[in-house]
Amino acid sequence: MDFNFMVGGEAGQGVQTVGYVLAKAMSRGGLYVYADQDYESRIRGGHNFYRVRVSDKEVGALSETADVLIALNKESIDLHREEVRRGGSIVFDGEAVKPDKAEAAALFDVPMGKLATETAGSRLMTNSVATGSAIGLVDYDFAILEKVLREQFARSGEEVVEKNVKAARAGFDHARQERGRSFGFHIKPQRPAAKRMLLSANEAMSLAAMAAGCKFMAAYPMTPATSIMEYVADKGRDFNIVVMQPEDEISVVNMVIGAAYAGVRAMTATSGGGFCLMVEALSLAGMTETPIVVVLGQRPGPAIGLPTRTEQGELEFALHAGHGEFPRAILAPATVEDAFDVTVKAFNLAEKYQTPVIIITDHLLATSYQTIARFDVSKVKIDRGLLLSEEESNKQPDYKRYTYTESGVSPRALPGLGKSVVVADSDEHNEEGHIIEDSETRTKMMLKRLRKLDGLRTEIGAPRFHRSPKSEMTLIGWGSTYGAINEAVALLEKDGVAASHLHLSELWPFPAEAVAAALKGSKKTVVIENNATGQLAHLMRAETGIKADKCILKFDGRPFSPAHIVRELKKEA
Repeated sequence: MDFNFMVGGEAGQGVQTVGYVLAKAMSRGGLYVYADQDYESRIRGGHNFYRVRVSDKEVGALSETADVLIALNKESIDLHREEVRRGGSIVFDGEAVKPDKAEAAALFDVPMGKLATETAGSRLMTNSVATGSAIGLVDYDFAILEKVLREQFARSGEEVVEKNVKAARAGFDHARQERGRSFGFHIKPQRPAAKRMLLSANEAMSLAAMAAGCKFMAAYPMTPATSIMEYVADKGRDFNIVVMQPEDEISVVNMVIGAAYAGVRAMTATSGGGFCLMVEALSLAGMTETPIVVVLGQRPGPAIGLPTRTEQGELEFALHAGHGEFPRAILAPATVEDAFDVTVKAFNLAEKYQTPVIIITDHLLATSYQTIARFDVSKVKIDRGLLLSEEESNKQPDYKRYTYTESGVSPRALPGLGKSVVVADSDEHNEEGHIIEDSETRTKMMLKRLRKLDGLRTEIGAPRFHRSPKSEMTLIGWGSTYGAINEAVALLEKDGVAASHLHLSELWPFPAEAVAAALKGSKKTVVIENNATGQLAHLMRAETGIKADKCILKFDGRPFSPAHIVRELKKEA
């Protein structure tokens, strides 16, 4: 079973609410769900849509087609009618939307506004009628939807909850009575329903940060990273986490560095424009060897670009950001589940090697929802590296913050804890932390810091490699393209074409040996990424000497679908 809902309308009509509630209701029934959203950067107006893919098997990518289109305005019908599969249905309110007669064969008229007014006393509940009608159209269990609605609107008070439930029930009953005339598809909950979570990558990273012991977060709102700050601020109250929204990203990153210097695990989350403002201070963290975690949520640039769309255009930016040379780690989660594990690892790497760690995500991964198994937080291990206890600090009154070591990592004391005096400076310094000008000390200190890369290389996990028997072609990706490439491989296999899949979620230090070994014997390599210049392809060639035979690049602000990848591969077949 593979079924696709699409909700279309303008900002302010509740498109996201309908889509999210549908996704949650389906997941509560034990089904697998993948949901993505496309919206414009405006508060009202413009065209938005939300897709919910439902299956009895795990799904990790969007579909280009829809079985049910819930059109909250005529524009949604005009734009998406061709995406509705033969035998599918377009749900609309005939009193508000006047579709062309030629479209009548696939139309299902639900008087949403009228039902909302009659049952809830307000047309504001129209989107709940729409949700109920979609559930009724596929003969789903209304009790599950009702429970989700009660949770969704609980903070608004009992009166609002009841109105939304009544409105949804009216839409459900109307669809159940009329569905037999035009639609015959059924979605049944799994019994017993598997207990899975429906999460976005931003929510997963937020949960991971809390589980990993983050105690301070500063951020400035910027799509698509804003919801991380919001989530941590909301849930963090129960975990003694301080969340600050300063006046700009320059203040943000300096506050994070200050908190980390004082000894707490600290992070920020931003997008490309905000990260630009953080770059000078990123170098400060490199010089002072202060462990910070930065989430970089990519979106199309340059400048404001397409602020609510997706892209993978900042890999090389993250790699080279900052003046001067200093070590860093760059991680890029491939799935929602991956986002949790990668974030925990980021905090451990940052403190173990006393250096910045950058987590690169993008709008697609940040805002899409997926059903995943529950996290086992008992497996979360916190490694604070060479952090001195108060007792150890008391034994080092002549403490040197930047002691030369073979690993490049110096024992770290916290200011004010014990007798160790911690000196740090943004200028080049000696082992004690005092400013120097001589070339010999400069050379030693640079080499000390860069030796951390040797340790970091041992920490970077090998890329995922799904080898297909008899395959002569390998598809290569990074980050959020994982699900689309994985499904494209399956589609190719159905067509008799064998392909392997190599995917990176830990990008720097680059796992050159593992990548080269995986590609050995592959006659054709195809790099697939959401940018215009093939940044992973560049990095792969620089680090391994292997030049990709082909790059499939997409930079229109929209994510890859499995079907799109297959079409591009067949163009040269």
